[in-house]
Amino acid sequence: MTLFQLAALFLCLVAAGGWLNARTLRLPHGVAMLLVGVAGALALAALRQLPGLSGVAAITSAVARFDFAQTVLGYLLGFLLFAGAMQVDFSELRRRPLSVWTLATVGVAVSTGLVGAGVWLAAHALGLGLSLPWALVFGALISPTDPVAVLATLKRGEISKSLRAVLQGEALFNDGVGIVVFAACLALASGMEPSPSRALFRVVLEAGGGLALGSLAALAAIAAIRAVDDYVVEVSLSLALAAGVYAGAQALHLSGPIAAVGAGLLLGDAPARAAMSAEAREHLTHFWALIDELLNAVLFFLLGLQLLVVQLQVKEAGLAAAAIALTLLARAVVVLPWGAYFHAKHAERGAGPILVWGGLHGALSVALALSIPARPERGLILAITYATAVFSVAVQGLTFAPLARRLAASMPNRSRAPDSGGKAPRSLS
Repeated sequence: MTLFQLAALFLCLVAAGGWLNARTLRLPHGVAMLLVGVAGALALAALRQLPGLSGVAAITSAVARFDFAQTVLGYLLGFLLFAGAMQVDFSELRRRPLSVWTLATVGVAVSTGLVGAGVWLAAHALGLGLSLPWALVFGALISPTDPVAVLATLKRGEISKSLRAVLQGEALFNDGVGIVVFAACLALASGMEPSPSRALFRVVLEAGGGLALGSLAALAAIAAIRAVDDYVVEVSLSLALAAGVYAGAQALHLSGPIAAVGAGLLLGDAPARAAMSAEAREHLTHFWALIDELLNAVLFFLLGLQLLVVQLQVKEAGLAAAAIALTLLARAVVVLPWGAYFHAKHAERGAGPILVWGGLHGALSVALALSIPARPERGLILAITYATAVFSVAVQGLTFAPLARRLAASMPNRSRAPDSGGKAPRSLS
């Protein structure tokens, strides 16, 4: 089966699954596509046992050879982050720098240590061979919240602007940090001796350099857009910007995810939109909203389909359950202080549960697990990563909106953005 034939099959299944969901269950698109992918994987696994079905064997073999990690990290992630960042309220995000950057940096590091140590102890108790360095690798790849899953889930949740901005900003910026922490933990587990100061320098260099590259490229694109009045050219400039900053950052060994986020935030901000005609703004908004929805659907479908390459043994199920619980516990430890802050200062009584349950994990973590070189520990880490990601997308993704509605209904005096001449006061949180 050729790559084009495989891609055509995937697109047909995504379209059919989306139509069926819209006509019947009306689940969140991400959850629906995940279930379609899981159902497809289970169907292929069952049909593979029947004799004489060579087509099924060919499809199964093609899926097994499919490079999910490269597809996510190399191709889809840049466009998804750019599209997601364009939909973020940048003015609200600028008022929350301390909470966003604390969660995206210190929060990732603390969660990595807590989850890694907990999984190591659980594996030891269950008689599974997982050393502390390899447990920390799992902690590093699962600690960053997944921007695709978080942004898709927040579309359905009724939460305040401040909490929405914190969850969006954390998810958009912690990927670059998480990938560097993951690389450092992987080097340690593989027998190298990474220097903590060098790892910190890499985080600052890659994140800062990526943000600078994305911002400068966005400013140049906005200037070019201001000089023309042709929506086709303006949309094509935005597409070139998304692809260019992600590829350029990778070539310069900077953070491609943060470069894409920086570019998307600026292009979606009010000054950039003011430089466009109403027609161009409408086309640009619709184009990137469609790109976001389609690529989200494809990504979650592919995540479900990865069940074909993940092998979770019965004896490992206990560790997977422990990993899910530990990931949620570490999330609570990291975000509940900020939840208490928003409760005390902004009367956000549901801030803690919202911040805990809104920190979803998904395809990015699975892609990082698949990028681990062939080692005895790889299969176990991949299995518990996949179980955690599926739980997060399916369970947290399905229940986040009802939780947000219930908390909103229980807060009759829920705080609103203050009216101060159209400008809310700046807050470092």
